[in-house]
This record gives sequence, structure tokens and C-alpha cells, in this order.
Amino acid sequence: MAELQLNNIHKAFGAVEVIKGVSLEIKSGEFMVFVGPSGCGKSTLLRLIAGLEDITSGTLEFDGEVVNGLSPSKRGIAMVFQSYALYPHMTVYDNMAFGMQLAKGSKEQIKERVGKAAELLQITPYLERLPKQLSGGQRQRVAIGRAIVRDPKVFLFDEPLSNLDAALRVATRLEIAKLHHSMNNVTMIYVTHDQVEAMTLADRICVLRDGLVEQVGTPLELYNNPQSLFVAGFIGSPKMNFLEGAFADAYKAKTIGVRSEHIEVKDTDGVWKGSVVHAEKLGSDSYIFVDIGAEEPLIVRQNGTTSKQLGDVLNLAPIPALIHRFDANGKPMQH
Repeated sequence: MAELQLNNIHKAFGAVEVIKGVSLEIKSGEFMVFVGPSGCGKSTLLRLIAGLEDITSGTLEFDGEVVNGLSPSKRGIAMVFQSYALYPHMTVYDNMAFGMQLAKGSKEQIKERVGKAAELLQITPYLERLPKQLSGGQRQRVAIGRAIVRDPKVFLFDEPLSNLDAALRVATRLEIAKLHHSMNNVTMIYVTHDQVEAMTLADRICVLRDGLVEQVGTPLELYNNPQSLFVAGFIGSPKMNFLEGAFADAYKAKTIGVRSEHIEVKDTDGVWKGSVVHAEKLGSDSYIFVDIGAEEPLIVRQNGTTSKQLGDVLNLAPIPALIHRFDANGKPMQH
């Protein structure tokens, strides 16, 4: 088990500063997810924790010990990349055992650890196969298994699901969640740009933007109490509706935000009125896009299949207590 402390970490590549002063505590046994748009520095931060890149300034501590100068192999970490990085000429068993063989583990110990990891990830039937005989999802599970066998204190995942199709992503996400529950003494740090992945896996999420921490909190804290316009727009699917101009003036704000499930369709006396320009019927719920004269159509969520048609005029009312008000700097205003 490892507790990590990042103290004012900076990373520059030449004149370009990528990480601009990140301070963060990652608790022992926690599943921490780094999210943010492309280029925000999340993969670089993971590589700094792994020791694959040198920290320009600031300190990184594992259990109170500064590890800035320690090589990756001495940090007690295991990393899973999006590219699997399996040896094509080795069987699944040998791929998983390779790290322990290098560390001169005994045959019995290796067999036991590989067997346990394979069972945990449901890949026991594939141990004698070569990677090319496996599906993408199975290969990714082998890559995760290889990391487990090393018995790390810290697991680092760098967008491990981005090469998988949608159904496999969901299945493998479940495997990773189960892994976290069964190995709750291991600290896990996971990088993704997919906020649904972040919401479903994380104990806490760290939202990064331009090399800085924008907000850290549990998934529901970020969803319900975003501390900036950026976080409000990044967390949640579909993204929060934002309105400016006269719509926001009515609430004495520069921008107001309201989630699609917090807008009610009224028979009469709505706050806003507009016509349906598009409807997405997903079965369990529907999303209606309504043109109320704002810059973008308002997205309204309804349970089940909606009867609303293109061109229907709707009266809409946001739930007052659930409207987010932001000032000119994109910071939340008190109710």
C-alpha cells in the first residue's frame, strides 16, 4: 500500500512547461482518476509518478519518502498502457511471468502468482496461447495480469481502454473495477479523457487543465458542485447546458448552467419556450434538443421514450435549486 504526495510538481520540456505546479495527495488504496482534455498534462503526470520522466522541480513522495531520484523499477509500481505491449512470440503465461523471471522468482512462486492473476481476470484458459490468438479485450487483460503478478504498491493505467470497442470497454471497465475491489490494498492511478470511465471507476477524480489541477473530489462532488465552468462542462454526459445574455441576466449571473435532467416540460407557464429541433430516443431515456433562441439548443432529458416530435413547441422550466450560476471568471456564485 502506498500513499503518494505530489508537492508543487513542475515539468518542462525545453522552454515548454507542461505541468505547472501540481500539488495532490493520493491516499493509500485509493482509485484516483486523472481526467482532462487532450494536452492537459495527465499522461505526463502519470509518467512523472512512474519515473519515466524526470521532475523539473517539486517533490514526489511515496509513503513519506522522496522518490524523485528513484528508477521506475525501485518505486514498486506497475504500468498498463493502451498499447498492451505484449511480447508476440511468448505465450500468455510467459508474458505474465516475464517480470518475475527477471527478478529471479522461484518457479513455484511464479506459477502461483500467474495462476492467481489469471483466475482473477478470467484468462486461465488462454495461458498457453500467443497474443495474436486473443481478442483486444483479452490482450488488455493479459497486460493487466502481467502488472498484478509483479505485486506492485501502485498501479498506473494510461488510457488502457481507448483501443477497445464500446462493448469491450464496458466489460473491461468492469474487470478493472472488480480488480480494485479485490485488491483494495493497492493504490491505483488511472488516466483517461473519457469522463464516463472516470465517473464509474474513481474514488476521487482529479480534473486537469493546462497543466494545473482544476478540481479534485468524488465523482458526485464534481457532478453536483463543480468549482468552475470548465469542470461543469467537462463532467457529465450529455454535458451541462450553458446559457448567457438575457437568460443568465434573469438569474443575476454571467453564465447559468443546468443539467438536462433538471429541466421540466410544463403544459403552460414555462420559463423558456422553444421548438424541438432533434430528439434522441435511447430506449431507457430520451434527449430532446430545443431551440429557445440561445447559442445552442437546450438538451432536456426525459425518462423512457418521448412522444415529442420535430417542431413541437415546449414550455420549459429549470428546477430553481439546481441551477448553477457562474461569474465572469467562470467561478460559481453563491445561491
